[in-house]
Amino acid sequence: MARLLKKYKEETVPHLIERFSLRNKYSVPKIQKVVINMGVGKAIDNKNFLEEAIGHLTTISGQKPAVTVARKSVAGFKLREGQAIGCKVTLRGKRMFEFIDRFISIVLPRIKDFRGISVKSFDGRGNYTLGLTEQTVFPEVNIDKITTIQGMDVTFVISGKSDEYSHELLKSLGMPFRSE
Repeated sequence: MARLLKKYKEETVPHLIERFSLRNKYSVPKIQKVVINMGVGKAIDNKNFLEEAIGHLTTISGQKPAVTVARKSVAGFKLREGQAIGCKVTLRGKRMFEFIDRFISIVLPRIKDFRGISVKSFDGRGNYTLGLTEQTVFPEVNIDKITTIQGMDVTFVISGKSDEYSHELLKSLGMPFRSE
């Protein structure tokens, strides 16, 4: 069993039941999935940037990402409908908890001038999105093979009633929130 999954079941669930006076363990908010998205705008001119992003996202997540395509044509960006412009991967279950564990304990402390993550990134429905400026903070990525620095978004989809429930869940799992 993943270390963070064990912590969720043994420590977080009882804590949230007590904190919010919930009636049973099934009403406790849980992380349903984690979505990692890389928008590769440079892929319009050169397809190699997209292939490199797919390789890095495969290395980071442990599964092959899906290629995302443009929904509309935008002449100002030289973008045509159906053109490949990014990639994303959805993690669930054991692989998701292993990614979150590595993300909290290894990746976030490697961010330059890291003082905690913002509390303001909840969407009003309990989901949390965090943007990273470069893929080099992941230890799995070989820095010598990178031709371009690429950012990404990491979204935690949570089955909570509100942002307060989700914030407490992530905080009890060890997410280092900034005190604002």
